[in-house]
Amino acid sequence: MIETQTLLIIMLMATTTYLTRVLGYLALRQRALSPRMRAVMENVPGCVLISVIAPAFVSGRPANLLALGITLLAASRLPVLPTVMIGIASAGLLRHLLG
Repeated sequence: MIETQTLLIIMLMATTTYLTRVLGYLALRQRALSPRMRAVMENVPGCVLISVIAPAFVSGRPANLLALGITLLAASRLPVLPTVMIGIASAGLLRHLLG
């Protein structure tokens, strides 16, 4: 069974993610973005994803390093959503199998 504190943290993270999207849209909806600003806004999700994945480079755990390799391979061939799903699934499975 999932602990109450864990469920609360997940709900707060989901709410924060949703609010940043909505507030960003509301703040920028009346503005015309320059091509440079548009490029920055389009690359933010990738930067956030890299900041989540980057600690696996220095972890030293074989499961994390293998999952990272699988994720990088998937990223070279697939769109973002399937890549994220493959990365999560491979990390979970390899951590279970390799400890």
